Amino acid sequence: MQEFIYYNPNGLDFPISEEIFVTSNLEDGAKSDFLISNSPLIKSELTAKEVDFYIKNSKDSLSNKIENVSTLYEIAATKYDLSQDISYNQELNNEVLLIANNEEEYKVFVEKTLDEDFNLFYITTDILKSISGHIGNLSVVVDDEGKDVTLNVSQIVWFDAKEEGLKQSGTFDPSLSSLDEVIKQLKDNIENYEYRKFITYDSSICQYHERREEICSRCEDVCPTVAITKDDKTKTLSFSMVDCLGCGGCISICPSGSLEYTPMSRTSIYEVSKFYSGKIPLIIPNKMNMENLSIDLKENVLPFAIDGEKFLDESMFITIAQESGSQVIFYSDFLSKGTRNAIEILNQIYQKKYSKDAVIVAANEEELSEALKEVALIENSRFTFNHTSSRKREIFAIRLKHIVGDEDLGTVTTGEFVHYGKIQVKEENCTLCLSCVGACNVDALVADARDNTLRINSSLCTSCGYCLVTCPEADCISIESDVIHLNKTWFTEEILAQDELFACVECGKEFATTKAINKIAAIMSPLFASNPVKQRTLYCCEDCKAKLMIKQGLLDA
Repeated sequence: MQEFIYYNPNGLDFPISEEIFVTSNLEDGAKSDFLISNSPLIKSELTAKEVDFYIKNSKDSLSNKIENVSTLYEIAATKYDLSQDISYNQELNNEVLLIANNEEEYKVFVEKTLDEDFNLFYITTDILKSISGHIGNLSVVVDDEGKDVTLNVSQIVWFDAKEEGLKQSGTFDPSLSSLDEVIKQLKDNIENYEYRKFITYDSSICQYHERREEICSRCEDVCPTVAITKDDKTKTLSFSMVDCLGCGGCISICPSGSLEYTPMSRTSIYEVSKFYSGKIPLIIPNKMNMENLSIDLKENVLPFAIDGEKFLDESMFITIAQESGSQVIFYSDFLSKGTRNAIEILNQIYQKKYSKDAVIVAANEEELSEALKEVALIENSRFTFNHTSSRKREIFAIRLKHIVGDEDLGTVTTGEFVHYGKIQVKEENCTLCLSCVGACNVDALVADARDNTLRINSSLCTSCGYCLVTCPEADCISIESDVIHLNKTWFTEEILAQDELFACVECGKEFATTKAINKIAAIMSPLFASNPVKQRTLYCCEDCKAKLMIKQGLLDA
């Protein structure tokens, strides 16, 4: 069975690979299930609109066009194979709440629907107190003459809705489109409402999860809906997939990479990017409607189609740039906070190394036209390594290390939403208690038992500050925030503190650092001044300490 199909009622005026079934008859598409098609009119698992966009706009030679069309189908198949998103169905009944500002808005809605498609509830804005839940299961609390009454509905129509209302899935505002469109949407949802799981979450490297103090909750801050909520008592995050829009803004801003974008994970980005070796990637999110875009693609430019526009982070951009060996165009009329910072960071790095931007942003067709004139391959910039299963910071560190090499390219600044930094320790104040190591869940801070050292790999540090909060010593840890040092020491473990182990005065077993023992002894010795045995226990291991105290007790008895 053929997996790929190309449909065009006018046919195709040049030959393409035999692996792709070409037809001008729409009925051919109904005869079999295909994996990838170029048209939404054909039943397939995935529609690759970038195929027609490329054929229509590319200035590549005929031979390159033939090859690249096949490549685009292979890219789409790779994306499909590596996609981790799962589709779910939510059952909806016909109970709809209308929130209107006046009687006239109610009448207009009823006239449009004749009240025959919905079991309609109606309230005015002034008695609304709160909305919670999600589409199919919405709870609305209203003030009924001083008493709270809860209405349970599947969907809400709210004229001139407030922001908190629109954050809930299932709330629709006719003023943002039209009443006819909203009514159609309500009916379509009742017939079949499908949503996807757009993110996966690894709590083990989350910078918010179960920490004593709030160090990070950026994903919740940027979420445009109630898909991500936090519990400040337990310091845990909750995810509602039915409320998620799939924009990906939380992905690009997550410092550790604990969130992954299921339609296109970092592994998927890597595998797809390999197809662009020696080509110029033009990243186009779905919302930019490439099928309506008519623009000259100069030779060697290949579209890189993605779902959401906000999920790309610095590890993904540098992967695409290095695997292609080229500058990258990102065609989007909106940049999320994380994506904007990621591009700024990477462009600073590329300017220092190659005197070119890594990513050229184009917000409209005019800017895209100019970007296509400017964009080019970057000599000696291509680099590849298999980073399957690697974390976000590890990917960026290894790729950045290749750029830096043995040079010292100075520093670049980061923030305000994507943070890097360098931990510094006053060694004279550090007792090597290693509380900071336990607090660091991205393995930037480590202890080396071979030489009794505390070490930092700055390239992995998220600059979260939890080590500083956890450290029991005063004036010990500090952070040089929002900076990356572009030299080779940034990527190697640097010794922050070191000490000798202290041997038990009774048995000779090494059991703690010398500075830790001396510090405790300095505090406790005055309290034990009249008891030499207790003073000696301050310099004993746990076993010998107990033996001495038992012996002391027997003598006292």
